[in-house]
Parts: sequence; C-alpha cells; structure tokens
Amino acid sequence: MRYNIFRTINIQFVQKRFFKKVQVRVRTEPEAAEKIQSDLLWSGIIPDEDPIRGGPVGPYVQSKRLEIYKEQVLKLIDNQSAYYCFCTENRLQLLRKEAIKCGQVPKYDNRCRNLSNNEVKTKLDKGDPFCIRFKLSSEIECFDDLIYGEIEHDVAQREGDPIIIKTDGYPTYHFANVVDDHLMEISHVFRGIEWQVSTPKHIMMYKAFNWTPPIYGHLPLILNSNGTKLSKRQKDINIESFRKEGIFPLAVLNYVIHAGGGFDNKGGALYIDSYEELIKQFNVSKIKVSSNKLLPSRLLEFNKLEIAKLLTNEKNNKFLVERIRKIIMEAFSNKYFNGNLQLDEYHIISILKWAQSRISKLSDLVSPDLTFLWFIPNMPLDNTYLEHLDALKIMSMKLVETDIQNFNKTWINSYLREFAKEHGISFPTLMKILRFILSGLKDGPPVAEMGKILQC
Repeated sequence: MRYNIFRTINIQFVQKRFFKKVQVRVRTEPEAAEKIQSDLLWSGIIPDEDPIRGGPVGPYVQSKRLEIYKEQVLKLIDNQSAYYCFCTENRLQLLRKEAIKCGQVPKYDNRCRNLSNNEVKTKLDKGDPFCIRFKLSSEIECFDDLIYGEIEHDVAQREGDPIIIKTDGYPTYHFANVVDDHLMEISHVFRGIEWQVSTPKHIMMYKAFNWTPPIYGHLPLILNSNGTKLSKRQKDINIESFRKEGIFPLAVLNYVIHAGGGFDNKGGALYIDSYEELIKQFNVSKIKVSSNKLLPSRLLEFNKLEIAKLLTNEKNNKFLVERIRKIIMEAFSNKYFNGNLQLDEYHIISILKWAQSRISKLSDLVSPDLTFLWFIPNMPLDNTYLEHLDALKIMSMKLVETDIQNFNKTWINSYLREFAKEHGISFPTLMKILRFILSGLKDGPPVAEMGKILQC
C-alpha cells in the first residue's frame, strides 16, 4: 500500500535497511538484506534508490551511517536538546520495578538531564558507559495525520526522555528515522498505526534540529482472520512460502492492498489489477481507519484469477512451464531422476488449462488427487480388476488404434458404454476400474476427462 501511495503522487521510493542490534549482526545482515532485495524483486516493487542501486543520499545501510548519526547527535547536545545518560541497567531496572509496584507506567526519571557540564566531562574522561537521550518537551505536540486527521499525544506524560543513541553507538529507530528521512529529503512518511503515538516525539526532534518534518500518514493494522496481529514469523504470510506454493506477486499485492482500502468498491466482485492500474485507481482518502482482516481464501481467489489471466497470453507459457516444472521436480524428485515424469511444455500447459478451475495455486498440481497427471501410478490390482484383465487388454488396443482427432470426451464415453455392454461389465464397474488404473484413485475426475487430458 505504501508503494502505491508513493507512485500515485509521483514520489520516489527509497529503500533503507535497518537491523536490530544482535550478537550475530555481521552474519545475519547480508543474509537479511539479500532476502529483502529478492522479495522486493519478486513482488515487482523496485526502489528508485537502495543499497544496491545506490543514489545521491547514501549510504543506505544503517551500519554504514554511524558517523552521520554521531555528527547529528552532537548538534543536539550542543543546543541542549539532548544529553549524556550514565544510568546503569541495574538502576533502570529498579526504577521499573518501583513504578510497577506503585501501579505507575514505568518510565525514565530524567535524572541525567540535570548533570552539570563538569560532571559529564568527568564521567566521559573516566570512560563511564553512556547512552544519549533526547529531551522531551512538556508541550503537547499536535500533527495532521493524512489518514486519521488531527492527532495529539502528550508524550512527556507517557514516557521519560527516550534514548536516541545506544551504549554501542547505534541509533534507535526514533533518531535514525528522523535523521535519515531529513537527509534523504523524504517528503511523505507512511507507516503502521503503532508508530502514531511516537510521531509527536519525532516532530520534536525535527524542531530541535530546526528542520521541517515530513507529512505523516499512519496505516491501520491488517490482522489475521482470527483478529490476531500478523507476525513476520508466520509461514502462511511469508513471501518465500508464497513463491514455493506457486502464488503470484500480483495476487499477493491485490490481496493485501484491497484489505487496507484506498480503492472504490467494485460491487464486491474480485479483479486482478496490474501495478499501473492499482497506482492509477489508488486514493489516499479512501484508506480505512479501522483494522481489517486478511482472509486466506481471498488470496487463493485472487491467485486463481491471475492464473487464468496468465493463460490468456501464450507469451506467458514459458514462464508458467518453468514454474510448474520446478514444483513438480521438487515434489517428485525420485520420479524425475528415474525419467518417469512427463514435463514437456505442451503437456504441462494442456494440464494447466484443464486444471485451472480445480486449482488455486500451482502447487495444487502436485496434490495427491492430481499426481496421475505427471506419472503412471504403480498400484496393486485386486480381483475385481484382474477378472476383467483380458477385456481391458482388448480395450487398450482399440484405444491405441483410434484416430487422435476423434479422441474426445464424447467419443470416449460412447465407446466405453458400448464396450461395457459388449463384454458384460456394468458401466459403473468399468469406470471404477479405469479410474483406478489411470490415477490410482477411487474417486476423481470423470474417466473420459482423464483419458483426454492424459492423451495430451
């Protein structure tokens, strides 16, 4: 949705990388960065500036901007908008416990605000560990939220002076986002509603620097179908999972975007819109202010539409075949290495066209009830089948001799009825036998359909 907003009002999309301080940061940062880049590329969301493409206001990785943050925070210390804090973790924990004991909201008591210059110098000279805190103003800061209208929060009442530079020299989000957004000339900030209460604090920082804050818009939460918050650890909303399942980027984009509003209601009907169409139709004023739930079934409906749309253009065949081949080879690797899989382009596209009304994602093509499409099942036959074996051999020879142009569902059904009557086999029994031989299934698609599609 945020990408749509940028494009609708012709704003550049700048991708920055922020990573939490962890012991394995050096090992995980490149890993996480590559995954973000890969997911964005798959989604079709291409930043104008990012750590790979670069740009005029880089670097675009937080860990490479530490000198920038240091330079900027010293300006706040010089104008007395920020200060060194030497409080130990033990003292902060005691403050927290005491507040909870008294039924109060835990917050820093701003003790180090009142240290004299000499006291600060002495502690710095001794090498005492410190962080840097921002002085919150006691005045209530109001701002106009593009989505929610006029908002005000008494930040100083809710919390103590916030840390803006941690003991390890890394900035907190509050400080980094203000510095980076200003230096990168960000004009509009769209983020989740959970950051709305922090926005007055960020505006105070802008004012302390004598900078003009950007325009803010906060987006409502998108929830799971049961009303719980989405988590990045959920496998069912993970881009990697979508890719493996054969769910397409436009289906995901339409699914998520329409959950948050910003579009006219099309009478309840579902449509797959292109990136260009979504950008053209988007209207910030139509974003919902209430939380909305993601319904997994809706994603599958969007994906079904996207599969049908892709199949209307033969230019997409090669792309679809490659995706399906990969899914099949991963699902049936043993069959592939034995040379038992049918993976030619004509066969795959024919099956996809036949199966599109039966599937919602490409991985459905390897579900147990459709494995017969890719290789001949090796199923033991019981006496019901064996007693009609001679008749079945005669039938198979007849089918082999049939002109392929006459091999359609109507002809197959007609022939099988005549064959059953001629050989004294009940038609339902014959259908049961043939279905099991063809697919290994007792229930499934009509035998005539199976025969036709397997002939492709």
